[in-house]
Parts: sequence; structure tokens; C-alpha cells
Amino acid sequence: MLLSVLLAATTYGLTRDNLLGQRERASIEQALINAATVQNGLRPLDPESGAELILDLLESLPRVGDSSPLLNLNGEWRTPASLSQEDIPEELRQLALETGQAGRMRYSRGGLPSLAVGVPLPQVDATYFEVVPLAGLESSLRSLAIILLVAGAVTTIAGATLGVWAASRVLRPVGEVGAAAEAIAGGLLDTRLEEDDDPDLTPLVNSFNRMAAALQQRIDRDARFASDVSHELRSPLMTLRASIDVMVGRRDELSERAAAALDLLVHDVDRFERLIGDLLEISRIDAGATDAAWEETNPAELVRQVVSANGRREIPIHIDEEVEHTLIRADKRRLGQVLTNLLDNAAHYAGGASGIDVSRRDDTVTVVVEDLGPGIPDDERERIFDRFARGSTSGSRGAGGGTGLGLALVQEHVRLHGGRVRVEPREDARSGSRFIVELPVVE
Repeated sequence: MLLSVLLAATTYGLTRDNLLGQRERASIEQALINAATVQNGLRPLDPESGAELILDLLESLPRVGDSSPLLNLNGEWRTPASLSQEDIPEELRQLALETGQAGRMRYSRGGLPSLAVGVPLPQVDATYFEVVPLAGLESSLRSLAIILLVAGAVTTIAGATLGVWAASRVLRPVGEVGAAAEAIAGGLLDTRLEEDDDPDLTPLVNSFNRMAAALQQRIDRDARFASDVSHELRSPLMTLRASIDVMVGRRDELSERAAAALDLLVHDVDRFERLIGDLLEISRIDAGATDAAWEETNPAELVRQVVSANGRREIPIHIDEEVEHTLIRADKRRLGQVLTNLLDNAAHYAGGASGIDVSRRDDTVTVVVEDLGPGIPDDERERIFDRFARGSTSGSRGAGGGTGLGLALVQEHVRLHGGRVRVEPREDARSGSRFIVELPVVE
């Protein structure tokens, strides 16, 4: 657009100066010729008796466009046209009549641009003036301006269209790379870019695909390692559990210090077993081997069963009537583990859950687990769902008896169900948190 404006303005300016210059030069040259003709014609005439002849002489002069002559002879103004001395600019009249110098001037006459030329004729005591209208030239310049404006607009639109087309071709691979990177970040590690015939893009495509393949191999290797380690640990853990069970059966025979040490050992082995189980579950999810048992489930009934199975019947449960007739597609084991982990999390770090609310909004069922704990700071509400992440209010790594994988499993299981989980502060201005699980409804 800027280039079109610059070219149009330059073209208009140069054309205007050129046309005006040509018209001005032609008018001056013709005025000088006409002045010489008038001077030669006045010599043999008597100014008093030859008035008609003077007008005929002025009428016979060649003209440039619609120019009109005006003669000041012995102080009297004579013209065959409808002109008067007022049609000549005062500055030009003073220059030609009083100083005896020839001159020319552009001015506006009756709102129209004009050119006036004054030529003194001292040999016959006269001054010749000629007025040349420039309205026709201005009309041509106005037409030229409109043409340049239209051409500039067309050029701008064509340039913009070409720019959009070229930019789309240039930015399309960048958009594809961005989409592929987002897909990989979302867990689709097998995402690759399609090969392109463009020699400039081929190195980028190949580099990105190699990077994605290396990342997938690294994550798969880490997942297999965690799974293998977990499996390898189960055998000695089973042996350790059997030995501990034998010792627990003879706990009464142990001294007080030995019994206390046995209790600590039992607690840590229980935690170790939960950790191994959570690691195996995480490994299966990472490997895509979830073997989910999908079935249509009533969320209200599932919540009641999980709360009862966990021995937490004292927790108040509020279920909307609409939810009683709603079905969701779920793996009961995994969805039950989601609610169990949220209840365990509240028990370990917030003194227990203070209430469970199950409601429906549009095509989503929402399960809310509330507590009256210290709450979770804003900057930790996303990070708390990371693996082995612990909030600042949960104490040291070994406190609470948790494995650090409970909320990570909650997020993975909810995502497997096509839902999402988040944590918010309580809505009643009391301290505590609300863990919100949203699940899609079966249509």
C-alpha cells in the first residue's frame, strides 16, 4: 500500500508539473508572439479612429486553448472578450503598467485556475495582457488522480492477495510444526510431520521427526524401566510382606522397642506396596496398555459405593436428583480409584473430606470433594497434579504416608475418561479446597 501511494503521488506530481510547465511555456510563447503582432498592427493605426480595427486585430490573434486578450492602450482597456482589468491580478498589472516589465502569474479567477501574461509595448504606449484558463488542465489532472487512486487500490488489493497466498505457503509448515508439537505435548508421541518436496523444508521436517522419534524412544524406555523395576520389586516385597506377617503374628513375644520398630516397618511396607502399585499403574498408562473395562455407570451409585467401601460413611453426600438418572461411560475400578485417592488425599493433608457434591450441568457430570484443610496456594494448583509433587502445606517428602502419585493418577484416570480435574478454593470463604472432577455424559 505504501509503495502504491508513493508511486501514485510521484506520478501525479511529476505529471502535474510537466503538464503545467508545458501549458505555461506554450502560453507565454504565444502571448509574446501575439504581443509582437499587436505592436506591429498598432503602428499605422490611429488609436482614436481605429477602435474597431484594434478589436478586429485582437480578435484575429491565435489562442492557446480558451485564452482571451486584453489591451491597455493609452490608459484605455480594450478586449473582444468579456474581460475587464479586474480580471488581471493587481500585482501583474502594477508590474507591467508601472514598471514596464513583462511577467506572468497563476491565480484563481471565478474559482477556476488561470494564467495571466503581461507584456509591455513601449513603442506604441500600450501593454498587452492575455488570460489563459487552466480549468481543462485541472480536469485532466483530476481524472489522472482518480485513475491513479483506483490503480493504487487495485495494486494494493492484488499485492495483499499475493502476500496472503505467499505467507500461507511459507507459514503453513510452521503451523504444522506447531500443531505437531502440541500433539506431542498432549501425549501423542507417534505424531510426525509429512515429508515435503520443498528442499528448504525437508531439513526441518527430518530434524523434527528425528527429535520426536528420539523423545518417544526415551519416554518409552523410561516407562519400561519404571515398569520393569516395579515388577522386579514385587517379588522381594512379597517375601518381605510374608516375613513381616510372621513377625506380626508373634508381636506379643517382642520387646516394646522391637514391637515399635515392627510397627514402623509394617507402615513403611504398606506405603511401599502402594507405591509399587501406583508405579505399575502409571507405567501401564504411559505404555498405552490400560485394558479399561468400559461400561455405562450411574455416577451417584458409584460415589455411594466408593464412600461406603472406604469406611467413610460419615462424609455428607449431596447428589442432584437429575444425576440419579444419568449415565456415564466409565471404568469403575479406575473411577473408584479417582474418588478413593481424593478422599485419601483429604484425609492425609486436610483432616478428611467435609463433603461430596455430585451434580450435572448440560452434558457434564461434576463430582466435587471438599475439605476444611489449609487450602492450596494459587501457584501450586496446577503443579499439585504432577508426579511426586507435594504442596507446600503437605510437609516433608516422607510425611503423611502418601506416595506422591495419588493426584497424578487421578489426573491420568480422569483424562482417560475424557474429563478433566482441577482444584479451587471453597466458595463459602472458609479455608479448604474443592477438587472438581468433570466427566462427559453418555448421549
